Amino acid sequence: MDLVPLFVIVPLLAAFLCLLAKGVLPNLATWITLAATAALLALAVLAGLPGESHALAVGGWGVRVEAGVRFVAGIVLVLDGLSRLFLVMVALVSAAVAVYGVQYLASFSGRPLFHVLFNLLIAGMNGAVLAGDLFNLFVFVEVAGIASYALVAFGTEAEELEAAFKYLVLGSVASTAILLAVGVVYAASGVLNMADVHARIAAGAVSRPLLGFAAALFLTGFGLKAALMPFHAWLPDAHPSAPAPISAMLSGLLIKTLGVYAIVRIFGTVIPEDGRIPVVLLVLGSLSMVLGVLLALGQDDLKRLLAYHSISQMGFVFVALGANTWLGVAAGLFHAFNHALFKSALFLCSGALERIAGTRRLSGMGGLVQRAPATSVATIGAALSISGVPPFNGFWSKLLIILALIRAGHPGVAVIAAAVAVMALISFVKVQRKALFGPLPGHLAAAREVPAAMVAPILVLVALCLVTGLLWPWGVDSFIGSAAAAVKVAADSSSSAADYLHMVLGR
Repeated sequence: MDLVPLFVIVPLLAAFLCLLAKGVLPNLATWITLAATAALLALAVLAGLPGESHALAVGGWGVRVEAGVRFVAGIVLVLDGLSRLFLVMVALVSAAVAVYGVQYLASFSGRPLFHVLFNLLIAGMNGAVLAGDLFNLFVFVEVAGIASYALVAFGTEAEELEAAFKYLVLGSVASTAILLAVGVVYAASGVLNMADVHARIAAGAVSRPLLGFAAALFLTGFGLKAALMPFHAWLPDAHPSAPAPISAMLSGLLIKTLGVYAIVRIFGTVIPEDGRIPVVLLVLGSLSMVLGVLLALGQDDLKRLLAYHSISQMGFVFVALGANTWLGVAAGLFHAFNHALFKSALFLCSGALERIAGTRRLSGMGGLVQRAPATSVATIGAALSISGVPPFNGFWSKLLIILALIRAGHPGVAVIAAAVAVMALISFVKVQRKALFGPLPGHLAAAREVPAAMVAPILVLVALCLVTGLLWPWGVDSFIGSAAAAVKVAADSSSSAADYLHMVLGR
């Protein structure tokens, strides 16, 4: 039996079982989610092993030819190096979040409904990563999007409801743009399967003006999902307002699977290279990097500070993709993977620190390393990683992005990226100074560490940041390299993982 459909079937089944458990054994939903995320992690490890790409036509409708045009009927799930990378990313973070949520959500009512939505979110992201046709990519994006709107509003406080409404409105705009783009491509090409669309475009059977219009719509829709400036307005409210586990999912996974992955897939494998798209990505990525980190520097709310850093870090990914070289794509995907680890860890840390200090404001914290040493160590480790301090993984991916930009002939953007990396370090020095060190305020004298079930998954994510940083060269060929190999870019002297390793290691 092909295991690929299980990435969608398992979380969908878990969501259904959690709904059934709602009126019987409310705590059963927690165990169902833990079992589902553990199963998905095991599947992702198997899928993440090096192997050939393959496509599975769900339903067995097969292929038909009409008037000499090839059509792939039904839903096609595609597993290649690019989808493997994102499946592993989703599995790692969602498993950590599921464990963290056991204690974090203990005081919340309606936990079974939370787990229903949580599993639907995972199903939508996995489906989007595996979808081999444009329409089902849109469908799975909507499944994940609708679940995320509800999860942002889960606490039902005024701030959460306002943020969820803003997210819903802007998300609907993005979905409309994506659906219109799918319609334009279908009207112009007569097919929806991604491989077939690419073949029709390559054969010159698609109007270039219509293709350009569709590309602009795709970039707008998925750019909004990725919170790429100027499409970022929903993120600074949605991420801080959501419960910490959902903030970790939104920042660690959602903006990548529904944003970065979709843009890489559309413009890297479906629509042939267009010289205008890399330029747009360079401009918008640079804007996101700079403005995101500048806005983060002025924040006192820890979760809002992290939200603006999400925008800035996505800027790093998009300028790397804008380099339009193999090395740029590899570095961008590597940073997206790294960001999933350290930003998820940071948002989980923010939830723990808020639970300990009773506030999200840095000005209301201080000296917490004395009362919560494990959470403090995790926070420091994740902060070092996002700040690009060696030997953590964030250092290597940022360094590779800068090298890729220089090699692609964009030294000015490389200087901007280096400057933003320094400003990110300054921002997190402020976080550590205000929240963790210094004198312990009197109102925190009785503060104590959060339960081990909350700290353990954060420490695992931080440990992965360190291990990835220490061992990264040995994983490029089989993991990041195979993901980048699935993307069509301009000719580059570093066109293989071996060349990439030799260049970096100076061999």
